[in-house]
Amino acid sequence: MADGITHLTGQGEVHMVDVGDRDISRREAVAEGCLRMKTSTLQRVIQADTPKGDLLAVARIAAIQGAKRTSELIPLCHPLPLSGIEVAIKPDQELPGLLLQVHCRTTGQTGVEMEALTAVSIGLVTLYDMLKSVDPGMTIETIGLVEKHGGRHGSWHRQAAGHDG
Repeated sequence: MADGITHLTGQGEVHMVDVGDRDISRREAVAEGCLRMKTSTLQRVIQADTPKGDLLAVARIAAIQGAKRTSELIPLCHPLPLSGIEVAIKPDQELPGLLLQVHCRTTGQTGVEMEALTAVSIGLVTLYDMLKSVDPGMTIETIGLVEKHGGRHGSWHRQAAGHDG
């Protein structure tokens, strides 16, 4: 490992971390993000008056697919047997827009943070795709880890302000 960066060897070469010696434990991660849009677009979402049908159902499925395929998208991620994925999408009048949150769980030797973050990203991009004809100026914002549990480093929660946990 070069300078504490786990994905580099002592010679600075990229490699996949060997997690074989780690204890198997329950791992959980929650990530979230938002899709900011015009108030009129949000009203159409709330009223289910969108041109591509049930966009919330499609985005939930996309988020689940994203979590399940994370190791295919991010080169050094381990493939994980996910035991649970929950996706919540809620309107937020103050943004205005949609908040998307994903909770991933597994029992294994490495965490599910990347799966949760990938799921949020794919879910938000899918929402954008489903609404782009109505509001092409929408923006995907504030994707981040909210909390994680399990593993060598235990639990972590994002602070209300800043990025220290």
